[in-house]
Amino acid sequence: MRKRLILGASAGLAGFALLATSAQAHVSFHPNVLPAGANATLDIRVPNEMDNANTTKLAVQVPPGFIDIATQPIPGWSAQIKTRKLATPVQTDDGPVSEEVSEIIWTGSGADGRIPPDSFQNFAISTQIPDQSGHVLTFKVLQYYDNGQVVRWIGPESSDTPAPTIDVTDANGVIQDVAGSEAGPPAIDQLPSSSGSPSSSDSASKGLGIAALVVGALGLLAGGIALVRSGRRPAG
Repeated sequence: MRKRLILGASAGLAGFALLATSAQAHVSFHPNVLPAGANATLDIRVPNEMDNANTTKLAVQVPPGFIDIATQPIPGWSAQIKTRKLATPVQTDDGPVSEEVSEIIWTGSGADGRIPPDSFQNFAISTQIPDQSGHVLTFKVLQYYDNGQVVRWIGPESSDTPAPTIDVTDANGVIQDVAGSEAGPPAIDQLPSSSGSPSSSDSASKGLGIAALVVGALGLLAGGIALVRSGRRPAG
């Protein structure tokens, strides 16, 4: 029976590791939970999921609200930022702006401009998060390989090719990188409360601690009864 339990636990751990590896293979943002209006640097993490091809191009469709995005230079890669016209110009500290970013395209060249198998590349951007508290921003991504294949990261979180997302919290929130799924962070109402209320894991830990104390107390009580009984001698 013990052997079966051990084998079952091993299979469970193997399955968990497989799920974790699969989750980590998704294109994702880091950090992925940011307050509205924050000036932040984000990494778009792009893994290579193929065994016989290199990633040589990445196209990221930017949702509305990003007035300006700066990219970090990467050896072997060139970045192109496309824009779209705004229906109504936005007033900024530098004056009115009539365009916003619509797409970022990274193109690789030479030995450095590729993501080989079993590797990943971070594409860093610097931008201001739109004032859209409570919204989940979705970035559809196309990943191009040198064998002609294109992986379209445009699906929902439950799909095999989910689009990377970021959650926008209140302006007074903190920047977080929520782990557990590289497909994106949980919905806003699932994030830990800023009021300091205990999470379900904290409650579970406290429950286990109380149970341990109860078991210990019962053990002491049983030991005391045994000592009292052993100290009695039969009459006569």
